[in-house]
Amino acid sequence: MNYVLFFIALVVVGALYVMYLVLMRRKNAALEALSGIDVQLQLRADAIPNVLKIARRFLDHENKLMMDVTTLRTSMMRAYDPAQPTEVQAHLQAAAQLEGKVSQLIATLENYPELKSDTVMLQAQQAYTDVEAHIAAARRFYNAAVTDLNTMAQTFPANLLANMAGITALPFYRAAAVARAPIDADAYLTR
Repeated sequence: MNYVLFFIALVVVGALYVMYLVLMRRKNAALEALSGIDVQLQLRADAIPNVLKIARRFLDHENKLMMDVTTLRTSMMRAYDPAQPTEVQAHLQAAAQLEGKVSQLIATLENYPELKSDTVMLQAQQAYTDVEAHIAAARRFYNAAVTDLNTMAQTFPANLLANMAGITALPFYRAAAVARAPIDADAYLTR
């Protein structure tokens, strides 16, 4: 009889340990995915000054837009705690706002033939476009990892273990309202 109770206790402890390992693996995968986004955001942030320097030669009257991009870049580059869902959400929102303004800048640059034909600007825009594609992939990976973590951390009995281990649900990446808004092509064509 004692062997049976010991065996049952061993199975329960083993199951809890395996569940804890899976939770930690999913938490680390989500944090790794968030780090992947940050790496790509850093590449984007590094590419933005080059685009701005080149554009500044041609666009003296677009200073407000360039200042907005610079301010949002600084905001997005601030340090945050990846274990704090509210800080992660604020970081992702700042990145989305920056993406919206840079897209606006790129659209504005399209209206200037001398910039569209500038080889250095074309290379800078291509580098930026490549980084954006990598950011999109990193966001998809992040959302998939967060889905796995949140599902397990919110499902019984793993949620009890997650609460004891201090594992909380992470926010999903969501596009900013600016990015979801309809585009008014007239605003870009009437220059």
